[in-house]
Amino acid sequence: MRSLMRIGNHLLRNRLIVAPMAGVTDRPFRQLCKRLGAGMAVSEMVTSNSLLYGSAKTARRANHDGEVDPISVQIAGADPQMMAEAARHNVARGAQIIDINMGCPAKKVCNVMAGSALLQDEALVGRILDAVVKAVPEVPVTLKIRTGWDREHRNALNILRIAEDSGVQALAMHGRTRACGYTGEAEYDTIRAVKSEARIPVIANGDITTPEKAKFVFDYTGADAVMIGRAAQGRPWIFREIEHYLATGEHLPQPEVSDIHAVLLEHIHDLYAFYGDVTGVRVARKHISWYTRGLVGSSAFRHRMNQLDSVAEQLAVVNEYFAQAARADSRLRYETTTENNNTQDMPPASRLAA
Repeated sequence: MRSLMRIGNHLLRNRLIVAPMAGVTDRPFRQLCKRLGAGMAVSEMVTSNSLLYGSAKTARRANHDGEVDPISVQIAGADPQMMAEAARHNVARGAQIIDINMGCPAKKVCNVMAGSALLQDEALVGRILDAVVKAVPEVPVTLKIRTGWDREHRNALNILRIAEDSGVQALAMHGRTRACGYTGEAEYDTIRAVKSEARIPVIANGDITTPEKAKFVFDYTGADAVMIGRAAQGRPWIFREIEHYLATGEHLPQPEVSDIHAVLLEHIHDLYAFYGDVTGVRVARKHISWYTRGLVGSSAFRHRMNQLDSVAEQLAVVNEYFAQAARADSRLRYETTTENNNTQDMPPASRLAA
């Protein structure tokens, strides 16, 4: 792996970053991803509306107790002064990096001219960035964007220049426009063009799902880091896998069913502690669903899981399912080994056909 990346005075342990995802990148998920190889994790977005600072949801999102440095908090909004106040509010509560959301494509965000809707108003982009950078001179400010509002208005280079002039210290870019949402494939030509002009670190994001894809994006764009979002859902060890592949060119072994079970249990126990039992069980459901994708009998298991309302029930059914999955996995391995042994005396061509 090439030289490490610095954001302000924070030297990241590697160049792999967890993307901010609403309803996903809470403190338990960020901590788990960091333990399993991520160099940094950005929080789910926090509103800039001060009227909501006292809500339970906003308070949880500002809870960084025991979190591994650096602590990066993403704020969202469209009013420069409210965004500046939100930055100060979160720095006072432990944020070490402030990230500004100008990449979210969700309608409820764009309809109030926040998120990626801001890319339509470059003058407002400049006023927001100036206000936030001046509000928190003691911490670095970063920016997350898309390539533009739509394919006819890809203005990422203009946004880069505005960001640099405002004092933003890193730019993350998702390789789709706002109009694309999450459909189609991410494109990296725009990220490559922005990186070639940038004086600040550029972070590439979008469709990075495998170690090979991460290496391709690094090589093609020249990005200083890659940011991984949906691919880490139910697979937080992807950061360790990519780090190993970039360093050695080799793959780590795929996790055993027992390994997945252990990570899942750690994760959901942390969710119960963080949210409380009632909300913790509800939040855990989607993570359990992601962890069990592709395992034997997972569809019926997930349906059953969504009917349960208590910690005790949820844990019991999870443990029962993984015990069955482990036995099924062992049978599959035994059958595969037996088949392989039965082909040892075949000539090479016949072994390949078998």
